Amino acid sequence: MGQGKIGIVGLGIMGRPMARNLLKAGYSLTVYDVVGTAVEELATDGASAASSSKEVAESAPVVITMVPDSADSEAAILGPGGVLEGASKGSTVIDMSSIAPGVSQKIAAACEESGVEFLDAPVSGGEPKAIDGTLAIMVGGKKDVFEANRGLLDVLGGSVVLCGGYGAGNTTKLANQIVVAANVEAVGEALVLARKAGLDPQVVYEAIRGGLAGSTVMDAKAPMMIAGDFKPGFRIRLHQKDLHNALLTGKELGVPLPVTSLVQQMLGSLINDGKGDSDHSAIANFIEDMANVTISGA
Repeated sequence: MGQGKIGIVGLGIMGRPMARNLLKAGYSLTVYDVVGTAVEELATDGASAASSSKEVAESAPVVITMVPDSADSEAAILGPGGVLEGASKGSTVIDMSSIAPGVSQKIAAACEESGVEFLDAPVSGGEPKAIDGTLAIMVGGKKDVFEANRGLLDVLGGSVVLCGGYGAGNTTKLANQIVVAANVEAVGEALVLARKAGLDPQVVYEAIRGGLAGSTVMDAKAPMMIAGDFKPGFRIRLHQKDLHNALLTGKELGVPLPVTSLVQQMLGSLINDGKGDSDHSAIANFIEDMANVTISGA
């Protein structure tokens, strides 16, 4: 059964499975990405291919953007050949990228000037939850626009929360990324300590995961560290970008973020080591290198 027309700009690790879930739910989809092969892949799945963000907006009243960072969102929505050039009055742009909250507010103001509705709706959960359609979606914008698009967001997410006005979704996402980063780093430290002490990290993980130290992060990332498998679900360079945006926002608000800053520096070091495209569980590599031991024992 048809569900209406949706456009998607950005078909990366997250955008591609999200697009597939919308197709499965019966939406008519028009897609665009700067990488042509990604567009072809979705066209094979039943989406219509577009040659620009503008063309996507011309064909669909609701356009989702899912791109890497603030500059990419600005280019995709406000730039030449962007969504706003093709959008009609009354259209809606839902930017699901994780970007700086101030940039979300800037994009929202430009959309309002053009008579276009806007939501910032970044997600958490990485590739596995994008595939399952169980992402946590944190939304900023007007309540009526949120309610009008709730059904669409429910296809993509298991938890969908309106957090406040424009930019609130991305501020909430930054809070999420601080907790995740500190947690992943702590799991890495703990398992390196266990290995260096001659213990089996798998046994230590099983022993502590049921207590207060247990977390969704630990259950997702400890097995990867133990296996030495850092195939990306969420890349180090993207988490470093999120923490950079958190630190900039903290500076604007006068909020010191000392642990966030430290983990951001660790991620920067790993990027310099050529590990920017590893999963963020590879934060453990930083601790492993300092301790001269690997959690996997390899």
